[in-house]
Amino acid sequence: MRYLAIDYGAKRTGLAICDPSETIVSPMLIIEGQKNLLEKIVDIVEAEGVEAIVLGLPLNMDDSQGPQAKLVLRFADRLKKKLKIPIHLQDERLTSFSAREKLAPAEFTLKKKKKRLDAVAAAEILHAFFEEKGTR
Repeated sequence: MRYLAIDYGAKRTGLAICDPSETIVSPMLIIEGQKNLLEKIVDIVEAEGVEAIVLGLPLNMDDSQGPQAKLVLRFADRLKKKLKIPIHLQDERLTSFSAREKLAPAEFTLKKKKKRLDAVAAAEILHAFFEEKGTR
């Protein structure tokens, strides 16, 4: 199944995708801002043959939902209205930390690392989803 992972943010939204065999997860792109965000995601879903979405849910360390988690849940509701494919919520705690660690050895400037961070974090969300699902 082809999954699209989303690391939703008010300033930037990172996307990652897997191949149909769920073997390779690749950071895809960053969408800057909120303008036409839903439409851009719908276009990507259609163009890439995505069959399900994995949306990162930023829970607090005590499993409670803070303000950002509530924004993500509202975004999930908007996605559900636009797409007729399953949308899975995945705990994204520590994915940004893991993404930063992965980018650390790269010889990018801080600005270039920031531009890639959200897509790498989306890939981490998808990896975590597959691990919980038992496909890894």
